[in-house]
Amino acid sequence: MTQFQYPAPKLFIAGEWRGVEGRDTIPVVNPATEEVIAQLPVATIADLDEALDAANRAFAQWRATSAFERATILHRAGQLMRERAVHIGHVSTVEQGKVLAESTAEATASGDIFDWFAEEARRAYGRIVPSKQPGVRHNVLKEAIGPIAAFTPWNFPLTIPSRKLAAALAAGCTVIIKPAEETPGTCLELARALDDAGLPKGVLNVVFGHPAQISEHLIASPVIKKISFTGSTAVGKHLSELAARGMKKTTMELGGHAPVIVCDDADIDQAALAMARSKYRNAGQICIAPTRFYLHDSVHDRFVDAFIGHVTRLKVGNGLDPTTTMGPLANERRLGAMASLINDAVGKGARLQTGGARVGNVGNFWQPTLLCDVPNTADIMNIEPFGPIAVTQRFDDLDAAIREANRLPYGLAAYAFTASSSRANALGERIEAGMIGINFAVLTGPETPFGGIKESGHGSEGGIEGLDGYLNTKYVAQA
Repeated sequence: MTQFQYPAPKLFIAGEWRGVEGRDTIPVVNPATEEVIAQLPVATIADLDEALDAANRAFAQWRATSAFERATILHRAGQLMRERAVHIGHVSTVEQGKVLAESTAEATASGDIFDWFAEEARRAYGRIVPSKQPGVRHNVLKEAIGPIAAFTPWNFPLTIPSRKLAAALAAGCTVIIKPAEETPGTCLELARALDDAGLPKGVLNVVFGHPAQISEHLIASPVIKKISFTGSTAVGKHLSELAARGMKKTTMELGGHAPVIVCDDADIDQAALAMARSKYRNAGQICIAPTRFYLHDSVHDRFVDAFIGHVTRLKVGNGLDPTTTMGPLANERRLGAMASLINDAVGKGARLQTGGARVGNVGNFWQPTLLCDVPNTADIMNIEPFGPIAVTQRFDDLDAAIREANRLPYGLAAYAFTASSSRANALGERIEAGMIGINFAVLTGPETPFGGIKESGHGSEGGIEGLDGYLNTKYVAQA
């Protein structure tokens, strides 16, 4: 087998691949080795303007392309991603750190996302509304919004761009996407698959650089009709303010701090296994990762013991090592954040049950950690850790547990475990979150909506809701 070589990242503008020549650069770092693996070209203002012009010019052609033809290209891109999944997985693991099996599975699943939206493109129906006036027809039409500016983070460098691109392209929109500078190669492999699948030049443009400069320039342009962002609540609010100046539509998938309620009648072994797997996947760097565990007092200790049993079997290491089950944090600054949150919690009375320290002195590795009986005054009960830390509190009244679960301004994902159907119904109705898993931990799929409420954002990606977010509704009355 040929030894893997990380491909040199480039800009992709108007169907052309542009390298570092004449541009500033940003180093791309392998989080497992701290090695600089590439230099990323920084888009100039001229590059951004060319991307805007390309997206604007290509929109007329792409929106007029039949849904069947758009679907054919998206299907072909999805197939290429599956065929190249091993290569794409290596690119992702080297630049992001997650276990290779997870990266490869992400590439395969992203191909499925393109298949889903390829079919949804053919079902973007309007409707005819019966008229009370004879001879009048009320037509409701669905039309592509226009060129889109999309911004994606480093934790799922393929899944998140795929959700945005597949839906936007299926709807007939053109796109300028700025993926995370930490993980450029993965999204570029996605762009390469679309280019090889026959996507017309200019329909997709990929740029990198200084996030504030790029977002402000793109959002201010009259070419851009919608913004789709996944990232922190603070940045999402800022981009929403910029978009509001032009009355531009937005989809915002922002931060979370997912609660877990485990009732006294729950299957503890099932809950502990499902939540341990979910919590420490991708080293806890998942916006829907379960973090705040509210455990009924009668099962608290039993759940903790079962949970730790799974945690202690995790092997932290380089994601390219086939024996590794949890990779590094994506960047060095997360190590300091983990230490600060843990020290603060312990200082305020929490008990450190397992983990709590950096692993080694090279690479951004952190032990999977569990803190018990953590007071609400601890920072980690109020700030999303975005890392491999879980925390517990006890409850003996379900109403009180639900109030605690809803206490924060976030409402992205939540989980609950109970054997009672009536309790399950009540939890589903009363927990304030855009996505809730009851006796179930997998909340993502091409066919289901993904999004939050409150300060976790608005709009959905995935499902029919994901496609609808890139369509305008037009009403035409015809006599």
